Amino acid sequence: MIKILSVGNSFAQDAQKYVPAIAAADGIEIMTGNLFIGGCSLETHWRHAKADAKEYWYHVNDNFVKMAAIQEVLMEEDWDYVTFQQSSGLSGIAKSYQPFLNKLSKYVKTLSPQSTQLIHQTWAYEIDSTHGDFLNYDCDQKKMFDGILLAYEKAALAIGENDTPAGVIPCGVAIQLARSQPLFDYANGGVSLCRDGFHAHFTLGRYLLGAVWYEFLTGHSILENSYVPFDPEFPYEISAEELAVLKKCAHDSYCQKNA
Repeated sequence: MIKILSVGNSFAQDAQKYVPAIAAADGIEIMTGNLFIGGCSLETHWRHAKADAKEYWYHVNDNFVKMAAIQEVLMEEDWDYVTFQQSSGLSGIAKSYQPFLNKLSKYVKTLSPQSTQLIHQTWAYEIDSTHGDFLNYDCDQKKMFDGILLAYEKAALAIGENDTPAGVIPCGVAIQLARSQPLFDYANGGVSLCRDGFHAHFTLGRYLLGAVWYEFLTGHSILENSYVPFDPEFPYEISAEELAVLKKCAHDSYCQKNA
């Protein structure tokens, strides 16, 4: 079993949603944990870590388990991976990450020395997003995406070891690749990969993110994976064409990152 924990927020929840099911379709067991506070920044994560504050909604495989502190969850499991991410609105502002990311990284290394630390790269908002933090990027999706690429690259270097950057799960790249395809070219009539201008679409966006995580964690190609996403709470009948495009974008983003 692969065990991965996110010191995260709702963007980690979006990314993790379909990971266990995608993996199960290939006979692989993945356990996803998420220490969840909506919109949580690295600064807030560090403040809660220092205080050992039981402020997190702890989810396992998208199911709520309990309110918890970072320390207790880190010590409950032998985590293979721990991911970090900045809050979405600050994700393209590199100076907002420090010193909090480095402090969190050292804290996690002390409590979970066997785990590999990863950066979960988040994504740019939709072109017409009304999120207040979009103003940080002049409401320009490309400007936000470019900032995200740079900021997460610096973050990976900061917590890497022996001059080797930490691994980056390229979710932001995958979303942007998919947006370049006619099916998901929202500016020209395609379907948006966001449900509210910033969170991932319940089926399309979450599946794409999950596919990226699956390839990153297992090294297995998503292209032949048989899982078809469906959420009865938010039903959407994904087409074969949509599924194929999303798989290719997930695969291409992984290949680009590991070229």
